[in-house]
Amino acid sequence: MARTASAVIENAVVRKEARLGSRLLDKAFAMAFKGLVYAQIWEDPEVDMEALQIQPDSRVVTIASGGCNVLSYLIADPAKITAVDLNTAHIALGRLKVTSAQFLPDYAQFRRFFAEADRRENVTAYNRYVAPHLDETSRRYWEGRDLTLRRRIAGFSSGIYKRGRLGGFIGAAHLLAKLYRIDLSELVSARTVDEQRAIFEAKFAPIFKRRFVRWLTDQPATLFGLGIPPAQFDALAGDDKMATVLRQRLEKLACDFPVGNNYFAWQAFTRGYGRSPDCPLPPYLQEQHYHAVRTRIERIDWRHANMTEWLSAQPSASLDRYILLDAQDWMDDEQLTELWAQITRTARPGARVLFRTAAEPTLLPGRVPPEILDRWDYRAEESLEHTRNDRSSIYGGVHLYCLRA
Repeated sequence: MARTASAVIENAVVRKEARLGSRLLDKAFAMAFKGLVYAQIWEDPEVDMEALQIQPDSRVVTIASGGCNVLSYLIADPAKITAVDLNTAHIALGRLKVTSAQFLPDYAQFRRFFAEADRRENVTAYNRYVAPHLDETSRRYWEGRDLTLRRRIAGFSSGIYKRGRLGGFIGAAHLLAKLYRIDLSELVSARTVDEQRAIFEAKFAPIFKRRFVRWLTDQPATLFGLGIPPAQFDALAGDDKMATVLRQRLEKLACDFPVGNNYFAWQAFTRGYGRSPDCPLPPYLQEQHYHAVRTRIERIDWRHANMTEWLSAQPSASLDRYILLDAQDWMDDEQLTELWAQITRTARPGARVLFRTAAEPTLLPGRVPPEILDRWDYRAEESLEHTRNDRSSIYGGVHLYCLRA
C-alpha cells in the first residue's frame, strides 16, 4: 500500500479543520482501532444475505472485521469472496478461522474453538492442528504477546469475546450494571419476548435515567468500543441525549427478537455464546452449514489493504456484491467520492452495495456527486425492512443500493 494502515485510519478519522481538542479526540479513536476491535462482527449475516441475493457466480468484496460474516457468506455459495481490512488483528483472526475450518478434525472441535472460546483444549488444538498450517504473519500475531505478556492465542482459553475494543466496552457495561445491582445475563433466561420486555423495562431501562450514566454516555470517548468515531457522535445523537439513543438500541436488542434466535443478545448480555446445543450461533458455526463452509473455504481471499485502493487495482466490471459495514461513517466527502467512483467502475450488471450507518439516514446524498450516485438506485423500503430485521440492533440504518440497468 502507498500508506500504512495506521496512516490511512488516522487520515480517515482526524478532522483537519477541527479545534485542537477535537483533533486529539480523533487521534485517540484512531489509536484505539490499531489492535483487535471486534472478536465477533456485529452485522447480521442473515440480513446481509437476504439483501445481497448472492448468486453462484457472485464475486463478493467485504470489509473483513471479525470474519464471522465472511465465512457465513459461503453458505450462499458465491464464486469468490475477497475480505479486505486495514486492521492486522482482524486479518489474523479471519485467517485463523479459515485455517481452523480446514484442519481441525471435526465439527465438534471447530465449534468448541469459536463457540466455547474459553477452554484450555482450544490452545492444545491450535498447537496440534492449526499452527502448522497457519500463514507466517498470522501465526506471528497469535503467538505474540499482548499487554499482559500472554500469547494472544491464549484468549481462546480465557474468553476471546471478552477481548478487543468491543469486548472491553461490553465488559465495562456489565461492571456498571453490577454497581447498580443488575445482572444483565438474566435476560437470556427469559422464555418469551414478553418476559424479555418485562426484564428490560423493570431492570435495564432505569439505568439510563441515572445522572452518572447520562453524563458518561455524553462523552464521545465512551463509545469508541462501539466503533463510533467522534465526528459521528453528534449525528448519531441528533436532538436527543446519547443515553436516550443507546436505550432505544438496547431495547431493540433485548425485546424485538427472541433470545433463543439471537446470538447478538447472548454476546451482549452474557459476553459469549450459550453452551447448550440449542443456543443460537452465527451461521458459519451452525452444524448444518459446517460441510458447506469447510468445502468452500478456499474461495476466500484475505487482503490487508484499504478498500478504495484495492478496488482501484481491479478490472472494470469485475465485482457485483459489496459490503462496506459502517466504514463510511469515518469518511469525508472526498473519500466517499473516491470509494464510490471505484465501486461504480468495478461493478458488473446487477451489482448490489450494502452498508450500515450509526445514524438512521443514508449518508450519500449531497456528498457523492450526482454523476456517480445517479448510477445507483437506493432501495428505501427494502433498507427500512433490513434495518428492522438486523438482530445486532446497534446500527441506525442498513442501506441497500443497486446498480441501475
